Amino acid sequence: MRKAKGYTLDKLAELADSSKSYIWELENKNPPRPSADKISKIAAVLGVTADYLIDQTATIKVEDAADNAFFRKYRDMDPAVKDKIRRMADLLGDDE
Repeated sequence: MRKAKGYTLDKLAELADSSKSYIWELENKNPPRPSADKISKIAAVLGVTADYLIDQTATIKVEDAADNAFFRKYRDMDPAVKDKIRRMADLLGDDE
């Protein structure tokens, strides 16, 4: 998932407040043993849930992860901004 999102080990480690070697171990050690705090930070950077990262059998498309990340941002927006976004979506949806 890291590569699909365009992150290097260094960049993901930086954004998740971790080390490059820690991220490498999570990707390559079997089974990985991440701390709850680190897994939450990495999930936030990647735009997925911690449960998704922990569940080895889950599959998610990059587009779905982007949608999830957008929705998390959307939930925290001012109600007036949410209203504008809903109206824009309605207008764009009329083209179909």
